[in-house]
Formats: sequence, C-alpha cells, structure tokens
Amino acid sequence: MPVAETLNIPEGSQSEKYQAFLLQLKALIGSERDLMANMANITAALKEAFGFFWVGFYRVVGDELVLGPFQGPIACTRIPRNKGVCGACWQQEKTIIVPDVNAFPGHIACSSLTQSEIVIPVFDKAGKVALILDIDSTELSDFSEVDKIYLEQVASLVQESLC
Repeated sequence: MPVAETLNIPEGSQSEKYQAFLLQLKALIGSERDLMANMANITAALKEAFGFFWVGFYRVVGDELVLGPFQGPIACTRIPRNKGVCGACWQQEKTIIVPDVNAFPGHIACSSLTQSEIVIPVFDKAGKVALILDIDSTELSDFSEVDKIYLEQVASLVQESLC
C-alpha cells in the first residue's frame, strides 16, 4: 500500500515531534515484515525528520557488530563486542547516551565530525540483542532522555520485524 513520500513533522516540543513521527513510521512500516526494508526506511525517516548527522543499524553477527542499513557518511563496517559506544550498548544491553564522544573511553571515531551519540539495543524474541540503532550528531549534548524514550519505541517497532 503506497504511503506519503515525505514525513510531516510539526513544529513543537521534541516529544510532539516524536509522537507525530511514530504515527507516520507505524504507517510506513506497519504492514511490511521484511527486516532490511524496515531498517532502511527507518534510517531514512529518522534522518529526514530530525536531521541527524548519521543514522544506522548494526547487526549482531557472531562476536561482531556488522554494518546494516544507514543514512549518512561512510561508516565503520565491523565493531567488536564491547568496543566503542555500539559495542558497549551491546555488552550492557541498554541505551547509552554520550554527550561528548571524545570523552567516552574507547570511542571508535568513524567520523571526526561526530560529537554526541545515542545507541539503542533492539532485542530478538529470545531477549538477546540482535541489532543496535546508532544515531550521531555533530553537536555536543544533542540527545536527551526524551530521545531515549521515543527511540526505544522505534527499536520496539523494529523488534516486531525480527523473525
């Protein structure tokens, strides 16, 4: 079923923007069960709606995170478990907000332009981390608890696509 080609994100608080975004995202991916298709559209929608510098998924493959669909500059292809922010998110199984990536021990600089980051785990049906949603900003302290709350809801939508 065709959907609108653009998102309509109203002016307002960050919460109001995310609420409008989630409604449109559900319409965009709601009937699609292909994981790759949904990850591709989610990364594009997040980048378009919020203007993030980089948005992408990493897939858990063995003992590494392997790059999946993303929007933005070229990225790191493989990240070992517990390395960098994404590896720490995988290891700790929780969302991590990093206000200044240069102050994060072991940060992997895929782009020198990234200043802050939020990473969200996506769990499979067995409760194991299957994916990491990684979002970077060129601004310091660009992510808040509001981002965390709503991006975890985005992660829950992705989880529904997992087999």
